[in-house]
Amino acid sequence: MNTLDAITEKFVNRSKEILGSNLVGIYLHGSAAMGCFNAEKSDIDLLVVVNSDLAEEDKLRYMNMVVELNGLAPSKGIELSIVKKSVCKPFVYPTPFELHFSGTHLEWFQRDPQDYILNMNGTDKDLAAHIMIIYHRGQCLYGEEIRDVFEEVGREAYFDSIWYDVEHAQEEILENPVYFTLNLCRVLAYKQEKLILSKREGGKWGLDHVPERYCALIRQALDEYAAVGAIEHDAYAAIGAIEHGEYTTIEAMALEYAKYMIEQIQA
Repeated sequence: MNTLDAITEKFVNRSKEILGSNLVGIYLHGSAAMGCFNAEKSDIDLLVVVNSDLAEEDKLRYMNMVVELNGLAPSKGIELSIVKKSVCKPFVYPTPFELHFSGTHLEWFQRDPQDYILNMNGTDKDLAAHIMIIYHRGQCLYGEEIRDVFEEVGREAYFDSIWYDVEHAQEEILENPVYFTLNLCRVLAYKQEKLILSKREGGKWGLDHVPERYCALIRQALDEYAAVGAIEHDAYAAIGAIEHGEYTTIEAMALEYAKYMIEQIQA
């Protein structure tokens, strides 16, 4: 059994113990559901559906379990949200959630667990994208079948959700170049062809649909996304300098690419 399967099996068993009859189902989405999971670079993306509100003591037990398993998971860990079945069908957008966790919130929970379980709730636009992936390409790890729990997310809500993820790409692409390079392709593919793609699939689509001047950037992002271990970034810069003489750095190419893609998405 690989690490992903071992973690998800433990997650399902512990969730059943803690949530009991309130648990509707547990669903896998993201790269692990779409065949491009990289243990060094991918989250384990999970959505948990319940029938009714969670008591504070159940939230605390659940979070302790999640943090324990997060420590056993690959480097990027677990990302999960808990939602009620009543907001999945009919679908509510922005989607309310009962609890959320990702590695960026670990320090908050460890510092003040009570504050975390009281205040980690609200609505999350990202859930529309997650539920759309689950509906079309997700995996039911436990519980009721996907089509019995979820309905297809409307086009406007799904586009708004994925646009929300990339709308600041021009300001942020230099901080997270692989993420934004590939996600911009994925969003444009949906805008133009209504395709629901992974980051890897989005990048491959981009190679056939984005101007050639940006293809070296996309290829490098795809290579880094799939790689085990780090890729030397000086080689990435050399691609831009050699193939596009007007560039002095890969950063200039990335900024131009982000501007172009945002304009195409907004067109």
